[in-house]
Amino acid sequence: MSDHDDDDVIIETLALPLDGWHRARGGRMVEFAGYWMPVQYEGIMAEHLWTRESAGLFDVSHMGQLSITSDDEATDVVAALEALMPADIAGLARNRARYSLLLDSGGGILDDLMLTRPALAEGEGERVYMVVNGATKYDDVAHMIEHLPDAITINLMEDHALLALQGPKAVDALARLVPGVQAMVFMQAGACAWQGYDLWISRSGYTGEDGFEISVPAEAAEALADALVAQPEVKPIGLGARDSLRLEAGLPLYGHDLTPETTPVMADLGFALFKRRREQGGFPGAERILAERASGPVSKRVGLLVEGRQPVREGASVIDAEGSEGGRVTSGGFAPSVGAPIAMAYVPAAMAVPGTRIQLAQRGKVHAATVTAMPFVPHRYFRGA
Repeated sequence: MSDHDDDDVIIETLALPLDGWHRARGGRMVEFAGYWMPVQYEGIMAEHLWTRESAGLFDVSHMGQLSITSDDEATDVVAALEALMPADIAGLARNRARYSLLLDSGGGILDDLMLTRPALAEGEGERVYMVVNGATKYDDVAHMIEHLPDAITINLMEDHALLALQGPKAVDALARLVPGVQAMVFMQAGACAWQGYDLWISRSGYTGEDGFEISVPAEAAEALADALVAQPEVKPIGLGARDSLRLEAGLPLYGHDLTPETTPVMADLGFALFKRRREQGGFPGAERILAERASGPVSKRVGLLVEGRQPVREGASVIDAEGSEGGRVTSGGFAPSVGAPIAMAYVPAAMAVPGTRIQLAQRGKVHAATVTAMPFVPHRYFRGA
């Protein structure tokens, strides 16, 4: 059981399909997004470096997998979803994935997500597959139900697990089990099969490395996980290394680096604002977001290289030239591949230029840092030969 609220209501921490699998392999389990999740197995540093050098298997079954369809031929799934986010879904090729943002009416970020337009079988209607964050998935579904036409159906695929295989040798390991995946490129997806089970695989991930995300029926998740870790390149990896890997890759975490108080421009996610959508508008907060894009935001998400060996954590204050608090660290920690502490923070636009030296205050100590371009470690996605 987890914490009690003011009304003494007990909130149960739920087990995911691979809960026993993690425990049997020595995973140290913690509560995360309402579920028991492994934070580490043999140690965060070792798991982090193994993923950068070989291949790590992450259980991300807490994420929300959504299949979105229409019950009415007159109701366009794509147009309906484009009214809630700035993605150019209509221009997305079949079996291609795209990063996007669910926005509120003021342009604040309600969640970040990945969506795909699967290839359609003969006679099949339009469908969008979407993966949203675990901590926000029920709120996301409620928001979409409220704002989408009644003819739109959202299926939360709770009968499926989601595995992420990440690292430079991930393709070698997965191709032995699912021949053909090596032909995929970054942000490509497709239906595959393994041992008689239907899989949905995308070449994407959250570490900055080449890799794959694999949607698998929950009943087959343990067998597939066993088959993957039986490959010499693969070890199970916990949440701790997942966080340090994504931080080095400069990738934001919802609820920390992204919130309803941040806009896509403030979060330095301008690439998610597609040209057709910028020109046509029609997404929540478009007026504010496009004005920020034209004139610049008041504050901006930046990377920080922290001097010394002491990590600076979320919540530390950014101190401006006058000694006042000018921003806040949203993620921070020691970066094993960099060999130094790094962080992300929101700082005033004038302080967001790479090379700017700033000070960070936390727990009575002041740390020197330098604004730097992200990612901290180069991305190594596979985009083709």
